[in-house]
Amino acid sequence: MVVLPPYSRQIIPIPVQIWGQTRIFRSEFPHAKKPGDNALKADEKRNKLVLRVILLEGAANIVVLGLKLVVGITTGSMAVLADAVHSLTDVANNIIAWIVIHASHEPADREHPYGHHKFEMLAVFVLATLLATVAIELAIRAVTRDSSHPEVSTWGLYLMIIVLIVNIIVASWQRVWAKRLNSSILLADASHTFSDVLTTIVVIIGWQLSARGYPWLDTACALGVSAVILYLAFGLFRNVVPALVDEMAIEPEELTAAISTISGIIDVPRVRSRWIGSQRAVDVIVTVPPSMPTIQSHAIADEVEALLEAEFDVADISVHVEPKA
Repeated sequence: MVVLPPYSRQIIPIPVQIWGQTRIFRSEFPHAKKPGDNALKADEKRNKLVLRVILLEGAANIVVLGLKLVVGITTGSMAVLADAVHSLTDVANNIIAWIVIHASHEPADREHPYGHHKFEMLAVFVLATLLATVAIELAIRAVTRDSSHPEVSTWGLYLMIIVLIVNIIVASWQRVWAKRLNSSILLADASHTFSDVLTTIVVIIGWQLSARGYPWLDTACALGVSAVILYLAFGLFRNVVPALVDEMAIEPEELTAAISTISGIIDVPRVRSRWIGSQRAVDVIVTVPPSMPTIQSHAIADEVEALLEAEFDVADISVHVEPKA
């Protein structure tokens, strides 16, 4: 009787011939550790860290939003109010992100066999749509409002400087965590906060000059903020739409060339790749000599998987082996 060590993995290849094609099925001992346990634990830890970053960034955004609203309403500056609306979209994004992160990291189920990672991409798409709508609305309001002068406010200026400092700290901190956790939704948040830094600088200058006799500058700054928001929305669309429409994740020529280097493979008639959230998935068909034993075909499939994982960082791999004379 063979006793397996705890958590060891023992895979038994079961060869089956179906219509002249080799299909490999795998059987595991019941007590064996399931593949992906470590990955699931790492993903759960990453999920908690992402949520923590979103919570802290959301709290900062609420403070910034409140300060901008106070200054904008009391001084009558349309540019400052436009900047406040920009911050409101950041808060809305935090709420959406908090809800979606929980859904996107749920394990695969019967209705979603590939997992729920695209929920994160869908959330970014919704946010981009919201940003584009807000940008257009702000531009319309800036052009159609009256030409009254905003008020000069020393304490309001100090509050806006505080807002600027908070945004710089939050944007820098969040971008570091976005790259560390490889989170597209955190990176989108960081981009919004960084755009707040740029727009707040422009808004402060425009507001001060407008209050000193140049009211058109306040309108110009409001239009400038709208343009920045619209450009940011376009960037988010450009990042997430390819994943939502299953655009290729890796050049097929690169995959074919790499797979063809494995001994025993005749050719690679089909290879496809796509994004599942922030992870790459590849489906590939390889051909081998018809006389090749099933065990050897199974070993080649394992080699293909190992190569794709090591060289292309592919998380989801499907390899189909066919005989070819």
